[in-house]
Amino acid sequence: MIINNLTVHLDNKPVYDITFNDSYDNLSDSLLQIGYESRKICIVSETNVASLFLDAILVSLEKTGKFDKVIRFVFPAGEESKNLDVVRALYEVLIKEQFDRKDVLVALGGGVTGDLTGFAAATYLRGIDFIQVPTSLLSQVDSSIGGKTGVDFSAYKNMVGAFHMPKLVYMNQNALKSLDRRQFISGMGEVIKHGLILDKPYFDWIKLNFSKINAYEYDTLCELVQRSCLIKRAVVEEDPTEKGKRALLNFGHTLGHALEKYMNFKLLHGECVLIGSILAAIISYNKANIDINVLNEIINSIKMYDIPKLPGDLDIEKIVEYTKNDKKAVGNKIKFILLKDIGDAYIDMNVSSDDMREAFNYYINNCN
Repeated sequence: MIINNLTVHLDNKPVYDITFNDSYDNLSDSLLQIGYESRKICIVSETNVASLFLDAILVSLEKTGKFDKVIRFVFPAGEESKNLDVVRALYEVLIKEQFDRKDVLVALGGGVTGDLTGFAAATYLRGIDFIQVPTSLLSQVDSSIGGKTGVDFSAYKNMVGAFHMPKLVYMNQNALKSLDRRQFISGMGEVIKHGLILDKPYFDWIKLNFSKINAYEYDTLCELVQRSCLIKRAVVEEDPTEKGKRALLNFGHTLGHALEKYMNFKLLHGECVLIGSILAAIISYNKANIDINVLNEIINSIKMYDIPKLPGDLDIEKIVEYTKNDKKAVGNKIKFILLKDIGDAYIDMNVSSDDMREAFNYYINNCN
C-alpha cells in the first residue's frame, strides 16, 4: 500500500491534504498551488533539523521568485523550548517583518516544532495559515495531523493550546533516514499505539515486519507512515475537537506525560508513551479486561524497541500526583484509555491512584 495523497475532511468537506514525497523538491509548487504566491513565508525550525534541511529549502523557495519574502526562525532543539517564551520571540519576528493574515508559517521539524508553530499561527493576529512539514517519525504518523497545537506551561505538558488546522501536511519520507535511534523509537510509540487502540491487523503487521522497520527499509517505512496516517485521519475526521473517539489517541499518554515531567524531559515523548502504553496494558490486565497472554504480547512487542530503563529510585507517588494536573483530568477523575483487547480501546474514568501504583510496581518487577 503506497499512496501519494490523503485528504482530511471536516464536516464532510475537504480541509487539507497530506502529501507523501521522497524529497523537498515539490514544496515550492505545493505552496503555490494552495495560493501563497506573493505572500511572506516564515520557516520555523529547531537547530538540529535546520542544520539538515533548512538551507536547501530556503534556496528552493527563493529560486521561484514568486514569494514576497522568505525568512527563518530557528529555536534551540528540545522539549524545553516548547514554551510561551519561544512563541513570544516568534511573535516579535513576525511583527518586525510585518506578517499579516495572508502570510504563512511553515513548521519544519518534529512534534515540538509543529505544536509550537501551530499555536503561534492560531494566536498571531487571531489566526494565520500554517503548513506542517514533519521530519520525525512521531510527527509524520501523529502530531502533524489533526490540528491540535500547544505549548508546555511551567513543565505541564501541552497545557496551553488551540485547535488550528494546517493548510497542508507535506511529508518527505526520506527525511526519516536522518533520525537517530532514540528519535526513531520515540516515533514507534505513536505507531504501536495506533495498532493497540484501533487496528489489530496493523499491530500484527508491525510485529511481522519488525526487522524491516528496525532497518529503516524505505518501502516498509512508507507503508507504516501511511497506514498510521489513515488511522489518525479517520479519528480526527470523526471527532475533530476531542469530544469522543479522539480521546482514544491518548492511550499511554496519561502516565506517559507524568513520567515525562518527572524525568524533566530527559526521556523523549514517544519513549514515555511506550512505557505508558505498557502501564495502561497492565492496568487493563489488573481490571481483568485482557488476559496474561495478551499483556505479555503487548509488553514483548514494545520491548523489542529497546525502551529506556526507569531509574531504581523512581518516586511513584510523585508521578501519580502529576497525573492529577493532566489536561485530560475531569474534576477529580482522570480520563484513562484502556484496552478490552488489542485493537479495542475505551475510556475509563475509574482508574485509581492504587491502580497506577500497582501498574508501576508490576512494570518495575517484570518489565524494567
